[in-house]
Amino acid sequence: MTRQNSIICAVFLVAVAAILSAVMLLFGGCVRGMPSKKPPIHIIADMDDQPKFKPQSENDFFPDSASMRLLVPGTVAQGWLREDMIFHQGVDPQTEDFVTRSPVEITLTGLQRGRERFNIYCSVCHSRLGDGKGIMLERGYPPPTSYHDDRIRSYPDGYIFDVITNGIRNMPGYGQQIPVEDRWKIVSYVRALQRSEHASLDDVPIEMRDQLK
Repeated sequence: MTRQNSIICAVFLVAVAAILSAVMLLFGGCVRGMPSKKPPIHIIADMDDQPKFKPQSENDFFPDSASMRLLVPGTVAQGWLREDMIFHQGVDPQTEDFVTRSPVEITLTGLQRGRERFNIYCSVCHSRLGDGKGIMLERGYPPPTSYHDDRIRSYPDGYIFDVITNGIRNMPGYGQQIPVEDRWKIVSYVRALQRSEHASLDDVPIEMRDQLK
């Protein structure tokens, strides 16, 4: 075999090897994502085979042999501690009576928020005026008491907050739908509605009294 033929054979073999390598790589890439009955190869299996107990499994470590344990008494989920009884229940912890005034500062922004929440959740029964003539009465729902009734006006803020939270008689509770602070803002807006129906000249700013007719 001449030198020239040897060079040609060597180049040919290199070319064939390169083509075979490319084909193998291409074939391997296609097979990688294909289903297989063979178990996968895990170099680090710690995340797959963890020491743990499955639900309802047995555990001889405890006297009752149960792996599922009850929560420690007094356990409270993070963010769910309700120590402030006035804010979360509307009750004075000292007297256990409903608080007279809302613990949330009354501001114009807060009243606007209370009006928005009131119109969404309360007005369908109580109407936007709070007179108990909401649209649900047209659907056969029992009429609620008007907020402008003297008995309702005499209730403390904490009581109204409790009714919004837990409901009363035909009214469902809204503790799950409305956040705590928004419930207090609704209470303040209800007071504003009551005040609007029983306002006197003294409630009108002096600079605006000339506009009254």
